[in-house]
Amino acid sequence: MQPLGQYPHPSHTIAHISDTHLLAGGKLQYGVVDTVQHLQMALDRLRRIDPVPQAIVLTGDLADRGEPEAYAQLRSMIEPAAAAMGAQVVWCMGNHDDRTAYARSLFGADPTADVMDRVYEVDGLRIVALDTSVPNYHHGEITDEQHDWLASVLAEPAPLGTILAMHHPPIAIPMLPAAAIIELDGQDRLATALAGTDVRMILGGHFHYSSYGTFAGIPVSVASATCYISDIAPDQRFISAVDTDQSVNVLHVYDDTIVTSVVPTHDSAEISGFGSDVVPIVEAMSFEERRETFSRKDSEFNRGQEDPLVGA
Repeated sequence: MQPLGQYPHPSHTIAHISDTHLLAGGKLQYGVVDTVQHLQMALDRLRRIDPVPQAIVLTGDLADRGEPEAYAQLRSMIEPAAAAMGAQVVWCMGNHDDRTAYARSLFGADPTADVMDRVYEVDGLRIVALDTSVPNYHHGEITDEQHDWLASVLAEPAPLGTILAMHHPPIAIPMLPAAAIIELDGQDRLATALAGTDVRMILGGHFHYSSYGTFAGIPVSVASATCYISDIAPDQRFISAVDTDQSVNVLHVYDDTIVTSVVPTHDSAEISGFGSDVVPIVEAMSFEERRETFSRKDSEFNRGQEDPLVGA
């Protein structure tokens, strides 16, 4: 579809999925949450996006218990969907993931206790996957070695800049105070590694609800979960998990900005709208015709007296 306003098409479309929490054997999380079904619904929604994503970034907690079978299930869902879109897959470690199973199941690598940091290139856009997990704990950290590695990677700018993907987001958590117990440690160390670099946005998960902020002057976009989500306005509850309103994020990258949109994974009943068959009609109009037809409040279309999208 041609642009209908002042902005051109984005250079990149990136899908951001977090906290899939798959379980071996298709088990239900907490005996209730069908994590496989929820992830499939998310992928089905992403397939409808035009243009389709060029990359699918998964920011950790991929397998609820770090089981090899859960990673195999994840690959069997993500990789065919990505292939159909022509998208790269970017994996990140989370606090629920197991490094040994993660390395072997997703990369065919030898079992390792080392951090799983990786660099991806997507048509000139660099995506750095930073492993913030701490073995046997749920909080996150950036080690001295990771600081040096990240600084080395970012010392050379990428043609279209860098997106940093990590599980533990480096922002405050005012709507979920309990999560501060398992937040990212060493944020000052991360800030020094990012200072003066080409990092344009930081992606995270972990909180199980969508949130946004800035860190060291860089926008931070946190995707919700596809498993359960955190109820951030519960009635007299310290923590409350609910099986509803799951979502994923979609990033549109432009020369001078990145736009983040939240995409619900569930279909809802439409109360008003038009089919895609009207697109050629709208595209054939001049800018002035579109403005007068759809923006002007007293136009025949807006007064309900004429529908230029019917019978044209």
